[in-house]
Amino acid sequence: MQIMLSRRSALFVGLASVLAACAAPAAAVHQMHVRRDAGCGCCHVWTEQLAASGRFAPRMTDEADMPALKQRLGVPNDLASCHTATVGGYVVEGHVPAADILRLLEERPADIAGLAVPGMPLGSPGMEQPNGANEPFEVIAFGRNGERRVYARHGG
Repeated sequence: MQIMLSRRSALFVGLASVLAACAAPAAAVHQMHVRRDAGCGCCHVWTEQLAASGRFAPRMTDEADMPALKQRLGVPNDLASCHTATVGGYVVEGHVPAADILRLLEERPADIAGLAVPGMPLGSPGMEQPNGANEPFEVIAFGRNGERRVYARHGG
């Protein structure tokens, strides 16, 4: 079966497609508060990458007592990294990729308090190396009850 469109019909179909795309709701921009130790530089790179995605509006502040902040927010000691963020009621610890944070905010699992990338793995967002060196890393979901699970795996 072949469908023939006049030029006028094709123009209207094209115009309708453009209008439908313009009327689609814009992706949400999530407000995020990033806290860091004043001596850390990689936090800026991670925060800039999140802002560049167009999906986050991060605000960064220096925190005088990061261990106390992490304890108050329920970050397990062995999952700690260099910066701690809060977004949408969740905690984000360390160099968590934007896609994993967006997935968390979309799915909104009730059993997760936050996501963490412990340490500062080479090649994780904000820890890219000029020579391209990277190491595989996991994003760990942690709950308020102490439970954990691998949320995502990246690299190697």
